[in-house]
Amino acid sequence: MNPVIKAVKQNLDLSQNKPLKISVYQALRKTIILGDIPAGKRINEKELSDELNISRTPIRFALQELVKEQLVNHVPRVGIVVKGISIKDAYEIFDIRKALDTLATIKAMNLMTASDFQELEDLLEEGKHYNELDQVDDLLHNFSDFNSFIYEKSQMLRLKAIVTDLQAYLLYFRDISIRASARRSLALEEHWIIFRGMKNGDIEQVTLITHEHLDHSLQFILKEMERRKIE
Repeated sequence: MNPVIKAVKQNLDLSQNKPLKISVYQALRKTIILGDIPAGKRINEKELSDELNISRTPIRFALQELVKEQLVNHVPRVGIVVKGISIKDAYEIFDIRKALDTLATIKAMNLMTASDFQELEDLLEEGKHYNELDQVDDLLHNFSDFNSFIYEKSQMLRLKAIVTDLQAYLLYFRDISIRASARRSLALEEHWIIFRGMKNGDIEQVTLITHEHLDHSLQFILKEMERRKIE
C-alpha cells in the first residue's frame, strides 16, 4: 500500500459516531499536519477511494474543506496538492494559544483544590524523571497531559473543544520543539514556574510566563521550519 494512504488509514477513526465525510476529513487533515503527506505531494482522489474502500464523495468533501483551510491547493490540470503548514500558520496558532492557555490557566488556578495541585506537581515530577532519562516520547505525552490537566480543571468545556480542534497542529509543533534537548529542558522549567504562579494565585506571573513559554517555543519552531525550508 502507498505509504501516504497507509498513514491516512491509520488516522481514520470510524469507531466514533460521526458522518464518514467528517472522519475522512479529520484523517486527511491530521496526516497532512503531522507531515506524513509532504508538501508538494499530489493527493489522488481515485486511489484513496480504491485503497480505503469508500466512495469518492466523502473524499471530495474532505479535500474541499482542506482547500478552504489552505492545507492543500487545487492546481489546474494537476489536482489537489498538499501545501502543509506554513510559518504564517505557526504565528496564528501561537497567538491563539497565548489567549486560550492564559485564560484556561487562570480559570483552573482559581478552581483547583489542594489535591489538584498535588496531582499537577506529580505530573511535573514525572516529566522531570522522563527528561533525565531522555525518554522523549514519554515526555511528549507528559507535556500533553500537563496541558490537558489545566484545561480540564478550567471547567470550560467550549474552550477545551476549541483546543481539541487545534490538537493536530499542537502535536506537530510540540514534536518539533520538545525533541530538542535544550528546548525541552527549558520548557519543563517554564512549566514549573507556571505551576508555582498558579499555586500562589499570581495572575500576573501566570500570564507573563505563559506568554514567554509560548514565545520561546514559537521562536524555536520558526528556526526549525526555516532550516527545513518551510515558508
